[in-house]
Amino acid sequence: MIKSEPPRAALMPPLNRRAVLRAGALGAGLAAAPLAAHAGERGFAWGVASGEPGASSVLLWSRYVAAQPTMVEWEIRDDSRRLVGGGHVEASPDNDWCVKPVATGLEPGRWYTYRFHDSRGNSSAEGRTRTLPVGPTEQFRMAVFSCANLGFGWFNAYAHAAAADGFDLVVHTGDYFYEYEPGTYPSRSEAMPGRFLDPASETVSLADYRLRHANYRRDADLQRLTQLYPMIMGWDDHESANDSYATGAENHQPETEGEWSVRKRAAMRAYREWLPVSDADYAAYEIGDLATIFRLETRLGARDEPFSIGRVLKGQTSSEAAQQALRTFRNGAYFDPSRTMLGLEQESWLADGLRRSRAGGKTWQVLAQQVIMGSSKAPGSLIGALSDAVPQFVRERVLAAILASSAGIPTNMDAWDGYPAARQRLFQSSLEADANLLVLAGDSHNAWAFDLDHGGTPVGVEFAGQSVTSPGYEAYLGTVDQAGLARTLVEENPQLRWANTSQRGYLAVELTPARASAEFRFLDTVRQHSTKLAGTKAMVSQAGSRVLDAG
Repeated sequence: MIKSEPPRAALMPPLNRRAVLRAGALGAGLAAAPLAAHAGERGFAWGVASGEPGASSVLLWSRYVAAQPTMVEWEIRDDSRRLVGGGHVEASPDNDWCVKPVATGLEPGRWYTYRFHDSRGNSSAEGRTRTLPVGPTEQFRMAVFSCANLGFGWFNAYAHAAAADGFDLVVHTGDYFYEYEPGTYPSRSEAMPGRFLDPASETVSLADYRLRHANYRRDADLQRLTQLYPMIMGWDDHESANDSYATGAENHQPETEGEWSVRKRAAMRAYREWLPVSDADYAAYEIGDLATIFRLETRLGARDEPFSIGRVLKGQTSSEAAQQALRTFRNGAYFDPSRTMLGLEQESWLADGLRRSRAGGKTWQVLAQQVIMGSSKAPGSLIGALSDAVPQFVRERVLAAILASSAGIPTNMDAWDGYPAARQRLFQSSLEADANLLVLAGDSHNAWAFDLDHGGTPVGVEFAGQSVTSPGYEAYLGTVDQAGLARTLVEENPQLRWANTSQRGYLAVELTPARASAEFRFLDTVRQHSTKLAGTKAMVSQAGSRVLDAG
């Protein structure tokens, strides 16, 4: 999983194919509209959304812009149109005019509609939401999304899921938006005409992040999706800055962009203003007697700085020296037991939650989190893909990944592969709880299905979904047969059972007492506004097996 975002600086000293080979590497909704700025727009122009569902409550969201702070009325009705709740909440510039009341006293497992009103009789769009079930639950369906970069194309995955009208919940595992300035990612030649970014700069300040949220909310397909389903959401890195961690980010330069803690607080504040989320960094959601969904925080709270293979190789002038540096890293810092992704507090909370979920008789323990948990290495055959058409930064990453793989080091240091001791602790907690672990992930832009194991003992399965629009391997290794690349990745990585490296879309996940299944849905294009599917792929795990079905 080679990151495709361009780096700020060179990753490593130049390497060539010959040096690597010497080292022994083998191998239906609202009308679509352009997304220009709408700074002067008033009223309920940004639609509605709901999230943080429980058995008797749900958080509602809208935005109302006025000339001065204004009280906004909200109401919620059951499926018979009976009014079951409501109240007033203030929209003000202090929270960027966003309002987030919580409706309580609701009945479990039911659909509701809701709406906001101002004192002049103007109303928002009507939203639909659903509470979580209690007791025996035979089926629960989720649409899972990640990596929606507005500049690369249309959010057709959102449109398809909205039109499908077949889900109880939407899960967004992160990269809901991207922080880059126009012309960076995508480049100006890659950018989709009519998909404008606001502000016309990188998002750094609170005002910047608020403007980018407003910019994305103008997308009609995003508005329609959030209008129809309650959401569970967690940020990944781009909601703040690329490859972010607790004390910094790859795409943050303190000398020109100020203190990281200030930028991080601004990103978190805007995210919590503009989305139907609580202020809790992590949380659990009970799906009747069927499952517990654990929403994890893997970026800004406690994550240690990711390792960099480029830094490990810095200064090495021969393939022999490079290999020795990699072996030293593998046998030392790489397995440092103090390194963390979640932090000890969240690790303890999750371990306790897994035990309680299983003790309560729930079949599935679902981790809704950001980055890939399964382990993988780069096949040496990738070296044949490094034609002159491959961007230099991708070439460097591929070569570094192949060198690392030849030394027994996985590819993606920004995923759980970069935090092996933390992953081992999580897996051990899962086994001690007798959990049926189902991991949902995004981040990589490509589609993957993994069997997860701890020292050879099955732990669970992972469905890592493809991006909504952000490009995958097909954009940077275009001279490679993508189906062949996927087969090679599966053949050379024991945990990896299936992969697709060339198509965009989303995941449809279904839980029943007998099985967990995922349908990877691939959209035909993101360069035209369309909900046509190019294909699907189904993967299944039987309850209690902790592995994917054969076939």
